[in-house]
Amino acid sequence: MLSPPDPLSLASPASAPGAPPTTAAANLKAAFCLLGSLRRCGLRHVVVCPGSRSAPLAVAAALLEPSGLRLHTALDERSAAFFALGLGRAEGCPTAVVTTSGSAVAQLLPACVEADYGAIPLLLLSADRPDRLKRCGANQSVNQESFLQGSCRWFAQAAGAGLASLASDQLEALAQEAFARCLGRLGGLPAGPVHLNLPFETPLHGAGADLAALVSQIGTPLVAATAAHAPVPSAGGPGPSVGAPRLDPDRPGVVVAGPWRGSPSSWSAHRQALIQWQRRSGWPVLADPLSGLRGCRDLAVVAGYDLLLEDPAPELAAPQVLRLGSLPASRRLEGWLAGLAADQLLVSEGDPRRLDPLGVVVDQVSHGLQAWVQPDLASGSPSPLSLQLARAWQEAEAALQRRLDQELGSLAAPMAAWSEPALARQLSRLLPEGLPLMLANSSPVRDWESFADPAASTQLVFGFRGASGIDGTLSEACGLSEALGACLLLTGDLALLHDANGWLWRPQLRGQLTVVVIDNGGGGIFEQLPIRTEPAGALDFERLFAMPQPVDLLALAALHGVPARRVETPAALSRDLAWALAQPFSLLVVPTDRRRDANLRRRLRTMAATECAP
Repeated sequence: MLSPPDPLSLASPASAPGAPPTTAAANLKAAFCLLGSLRRCGLRHVVVCPGSRSAPLAVAAALLEPSGLRLHTALDERSAAFFALGLGRAEGCPTAVVTTSGSAVAQLLPACVEADYGAIPLLLLSADRPDRLKRCGANQSVNQESFLQGSCRWFAQAAGAGLASLASDQLEALAQEAFARCLGRLGGLPAGPVHLNLPFETPLHGAGADLAALVSQIGTPLVAATAAHAPVPSAGGPGPSVGAPRLDPDRPGVVVAGPWRGSPSSWSAHRQALIQWQRRSGWPVLADPLSGLRGCRDLAVVAGYDLLLEDPAPELAAPQVLRLGSLPASRRLEGWLAGLAADQLLVSEGDPRRLDPLGVVVDQVSHGLQAWVQPDLASGSPSPLSLQLARAWQEAEAALQRRLDQELGSLAAPMAAWSEPALARQLSRLLPEGLPLMLANSSPVRDWESFADPAASTQLVFGFRGASGIDGTLSEACGLSEALGACLLLTGDLALLHDANGWLWRPQLRGQLTVVVIDNGGGGIFEQLPIRTEPAGALDFERLFAMPQPVDLLALAALHGVPARRVETPAALSRDLAWALAQPFSLLVVPTDRRRDANLRRRLRTMAATECAP
């Protein structure tokens, strides 16, 4: 990760001796000017957290609602930032999060880290004390300007005498640069988080009559002007591919497509460029579930690579690899790529940061696949050797999917017990066409990678694997559902409990959200790692790693007014899912046995290695 640029400190014309005192009206005007400028840049959403120092920003956001700015409120700054991440991932546009000063700003760091590594636009606006109250023991005065810098694309410290001391043109410039850097249009980095630290001098709160007069004075004309000029942000076109390193489409190879981290506006062109490359080269596409490519009828996609590479057959080796973006989660794929004697080229969507932890790519191109694929590929056809390699992959994939149907289909018998691999396969077949899906980190995203049915209906699939944490899982899903109108979240129990405040979004959420939680009594991912010991008593696995929590998930949902059901058997999933999708916000609890499922995964991997090789 590149270090962020030096902070920007805006000069304060009011810092000179004898400057006039700040008024509540001046603070509100400055906040309104800043947010209005952001609205004209394309800001669509702002999430406001409670606080006194941030009051001018909160009131200004409410004044801008008639312009089309969507105002959300959140008690928890950490949850607020993850909700904003969901909006940013779905829309490709930054959401602003407003916090007060002090420890509230520290709560933004987990989401800021994810936004950085996941290339998600996020705009963080923290109110602060003026300089005269810093480093002197004043209440709630901390070094918050330093909290987020290591993960931000850009940081700006506004005037130390207070935001109201800045002229309107300075506020406009600040908003424009912050928004552009969020979207990756300045600084040579992809979309990501930007932090503006905004001191406010007192008084912060005007009287009711004064506020009404101020609203009448500045509100109506400026809101109308803001609404008239608010554009929909669009990504810049791809850069030239002149001189970019090439791969030879007349020789065999494979494409490895990792999680999609480009702008939503670039997605269609990216997919079309890959279709063009495959038609010319014949290369199979090993597609991560978060790549967005599974289910694409114009592509020959391999979904079961993680299982097929448990003990990779020599026939699957490729002399060339086109890698798209960051790596999938599969360690077996990583091991296979690291051992290949192949020319490997990595193409990212506007991200120049190093994305090759294996250290094997010959070059990395950051201007996107659309720019890299040359127009002359429209002519020509795959070579016989390329088609031979593609057949080897497709035959192995077909054999694997038949065996998975046999192994996991029997678990759908009326009295069968749940398994997590069977849940991934059955749920993938039941989801309605086009319903957006979010996969939580740890086991859910890995099981979907290996066991979901690649022939199932097409979904938008989201995950937050930038930093691969379980922070903010439910809040991110709420943000996705708000932006897209509907979403289904598949998560583990610990990830859901880690973001229990995410349930607080229910009363104001306009999108439909269904949460399917795997209740396996703790961290199931640790059962898949070589942690348990013989004798078992040498290490307290349950206490140190699995950490089961005595929480009734149904009762927790009910506490927040969320209807919930326990799906006792696979045979009941279709009925219970139909019920859940008809609710505005609902929870389905699927009970599983994590130790038994770990053994099942090991057996399926052995089966794939011995029976599905080409």
